[in-house]
Amino acid sequence: MTIANELRCFIVDNYLYGQANGWLTEDTSFLESAILDSTGILELIGFIQERFHIRLEDEEIIPDNLDSIRKVANFLSAKLESSARQEVTA
Repeated sequence: MTIANELRCFIVDNYLYGQANGWLTEDTSFLESAILDSTGILELIGFIQERFHIRLEDEEIIPDNLDSIRKVANFLSAKLESSARQEVTA
């Protein structure tokens, strides 16, 4: 399962009660569409940290990284790739 698919499942199951009905795209803004509020963002961060075994730094918790499936997937892909490179060089 891709990162985007895992994120979609998490969002649909936890915030849309299984009812995405085709309107949730990879670029749908979580904030503008009122899918997530501040508590929802914290829950999303918890899911990301637990599922992908990474820590999000305070400066990374911004809408550019966390406001849609695509933004989160791109952010996570880059972060995981960077983490893997650091492990190889260590």
